[in-house]
Amino acid sequence: MPLKIDAYLPRKEPQGKASVITLSFSTSLLPRLRDSMLIVLMLGSIRLYRATAKWNRGGLPTQPSRYFLVCLLAWASISVAQAENHSCKETGETHIWISPLNPTADEPIKIMAVSTDGPVSGLTLVDGQGRSMPLKSRRRGGPPWSRIAAAEGFSEGEYRVLAGRNGRLTVCHPLAIGGSGAQESPKTWGLATEAFYAAWIEELFGAPPEENLSFPSLEPVLRNAERNFLYNYLGLSEDKNLPLTPDCADLPYTLRAYFAWKVGLPIAFRACGRGSGNAPPRCGAATVNTDFTHGILSQAGFRNVGGQLANAVHSGTARTGLEDESTDLYPIPLGRERLWPGTVYADPYGHVLVLVEWVPQTKDRPGMLLAVDAQPDNSVTRKRAWEGTFLFANSKSAGPGFKAFRPLVRTDSGGWRVLANDELVDHPGFAPFSLEQDQLAPDDFYAGLAKLVNPRGLDPRQAYEASLDALVEQIETRVTSIDNGEAYFRKHPGSVIPMPSGAAIFQTLGPWEDYSTPSRDMRLIIAINVLNGLPEKIVSHPELFVINGGSPEEAKAEIEQHHARRIRERSIRYTRTDGSPWELSVAEVLARKPAYQMAYNPNDCVEIRWGAKPGTEEYSTCHRQAPAEQRAKMERYRVWFREVRRPAQ
Repeated sequence: MPLKIDAYLPRKEPQGKASVITLSFSTSLLPRLRDSMLIVLMLGSIRLYRATAKWNRGGLPTQPSRYFLVCLLAWASISVAQAENHSCKETGETHIWISPLNPTADEPIKIMAVSTDGPVSGLTLVDGQGRSMPLKSRRRGGPPWSRIAAAEGFSEGEYRVLAGRNGRLTVCHPLAIGGSGAQESPKTWGLATEAFYAAWIEELFGAPPEENLSFPSLEPVLRNAERNFLYNYLGLSEDKNLPLTPDCADLPYTLRAYFAWKVGLPIAFRACGRGSGNAPPRCGAATVNTDFTHGILSQAGFRNVGGQLANAVHSGTARTGLEDESTDLYPIPLGRERLWPGTVYADPYGHVLVLVEWVPQTKDRPGMLLAVDAQPDNSVTRKRAWEGTFLFANSKSAGPGFKAFRPLVRTDSGGWRVLANDELVDHPGFAPFSLEQDQLAPDDFYAGLAKLVNPRGLDPRQAYEASLDALVEQIETRVTSIDNGEAYFRKHPGSVIPMPSGAAIFQTLGPWEDYSTPSRDMRLIIAINVLNGLPEKIVSHPELFVINGGSPEEAKAEIEQHHARRIRERSIRYTRTDGSPWELSVAEVLARKPAYQMAYNPNDCVEIRWGAKPGTEEYSTCHRQAPAEQRAKMERYRVWFREVRRPAQ
């Protein structure tokens, strides 16, 4: 049976005769045409009069349109051969998620198709009469791949959402708008829910890669209906005034718990120690919380669970040993196929980041791996992965690297348990357990990560510019952190923040934790070392670079000259005590590296914290210094920063 479409052109005169255009396709040709995307008739106001294909008994929409979409050939074979099938369900590697949980007429509806085996090429909505409407959507990720659409203005009724790839139907999902029907909740973790979590994280922190994405806390992120696919998902206005201000260690747990609350999944967490100089932290038995699985839970219920998490999680929780099974997180392979958004990165010293997006390498732009972290002042910032932010070291006191949340599965008796390491080695539903990272020296770890981010390699200048951009991004984030401390002193003039002793300067409570920057400054010193050491790295690891002609030594000399010029051209700006701006070139920031060994104390004025010297114009606006006893402590601890060696807690 041919696919026949008649399009009637409107009469120009009241008694004029309408013209008709007929498009006819043999269904035998459709499989060959499925890679063609669409046909658009641009004939002014065209009204689609009749579609006689079997797949659309009720006809397509009849509203006039200047550019009317007549036929989506990528969907033709789907529509003709498959969409008439009354069995609308998800059985493969692609799943469709609808927000809110119980859609009603005339309210916005968001649709997300998530696939683990390839991109989704389009989304279509089919009503109860068989009329179909292609949805405008945007694509993200891979893997997992997602396609997201938003629509509104629908009447109550039964609909179907179709997703396809290369002209084939990959999934059909029923959609009931209004009425008493409710969507099914998954109730258990598995490949589909893990992929949905990854896609939700990527959408939540999505922005052009060149944008400096920063928030004062997690609250404005989750309260943003455009970012948050699960905003008001439960229909209770549950995100209104929801307090969410996690710090570094709490961030991945808060994101995981929020997702589980909305979708109806269990979570688990453990009380852990902080370890020692010779042993990583150890944890107790898992606390399994199933409150989210028993139906819709109010904001108050979620806040109660969040409080339990905040009381249990700390900087030692993610640093557990890689072979340990009594952990919330377990190590996974250093491979692109399972380093999904939502993966946790734990550094040896307790800092934690959450992966949010892979930006693919192109001919004109290096690839990037983007992550977010939270600071003690609760700010949340997106940053690129590189040696200055993803610290890696072989340490007896920690198990660093990329990790995934240990899954919960049902027991035969209907309870819950966490999976052991050996059960995760080849489990089809979760990232595999792997000790690969445990076998890597730091240089090998960073080389492996660089190949994942830029599989075609980078020429030395590209590599340098990417590193310089990452360093400037890191410096600018420090500007914000110091400004937050200055805001505190404007509210509390004349106050002095107590300084802890020893290794506690890196982890404590109260204003010191919120406004001091010892961990950030140690990472800044490391980042400066990485940029300064890049020319030498070209010689020691030439396999990481694309050197077109010449020798590594010649490339090194060229980058040294490029470095000397570029650090004078790039600059940052901070605000002095009197509110006036002050600009520093990157060359000046790098030259002040020794000053950053003692620049983390918030009791010092902002000028001191940026390395200004007494007697200079820059220093002239400084009116606050840390007490003498605190400066004496910092002198004793200075060796840690000089050697970039964080002491054991």
